Amino acid sequence: MGAVGLLYVGAVLFINGMMLLKKIDPRAAGIFNLFVGGLQVITPTVLIIANLANPAQILGASGIYLFGFTYLYVGINLLGGFDSTGVGYFSLFVAIMAMGYAYANFRLLGDPAFGVIWLYWGFLWFLFFVLLGLKHEQITRYTGWVTAIQGWVTAAIPAFLILTGYWRNTNLIAFILAVFGVVVFIGLWPLTRGREPAVAAPSEEAMGDRTHRPRWT
Repeated sequence: MGAVGLLYVGAVLFINGMMLLKKIDPRAAGIFNLFVGGLQVITPTVLIIANLANPAQILGASGIYLFGFTYLYVGINLLGGFDSTGVGYFSLFVAIMAMGYAYANFRLLGDPAFGVIWLYWGFLWFLFFVLLGLKHEQITRYTGWVTAIQGWVTAAIPAFLILTGYWRNTNLIAFILAVFGVVVFIGLWPLTRGREPAVAAPSEEAMGDRTHRPRWT
């Protein structure tokens, strides 16, 4: 069941990445964030209830709430047009907790591949903190690309491999993911700097309240 939820985490990360790259309207992305956020709250609840005597399963399921609450928070933010600072600082909390879950996967759960994936997520949610919490909008394009790529590399593809029984040799997968992440995310930095997508002039309807603040970027 966790792999099913992970598949749709890949979808929402890809959509949010495209939104940051100005390919998708924020309100349209907000609706899908609510769908996936709801799924990512229901899924760990069911997993925990079904595994009350299994601390390892509870540990693994507990981290899913971090994403469920993120997507619900983002969806409400986008649809309501609220300031993004709260999402940004919650993302800092998620980024810090991701380090703990990475350690747990490496040392306690014996899953180095997901240990690396949690490091990916910690990096991504730290970017959300810098972008949304600290308002450094110059990293919008970089964050958009990292988000979209991570949607596939950390969620959609691993979920599909798990569901089809091909998620094997996690040591090798961890090594491949680590090398890919370092090369791609370092390489993206100079390619995206100074090339932020143009922001269209807001309509009068969207500017109905002159104190209206950016919703996600």
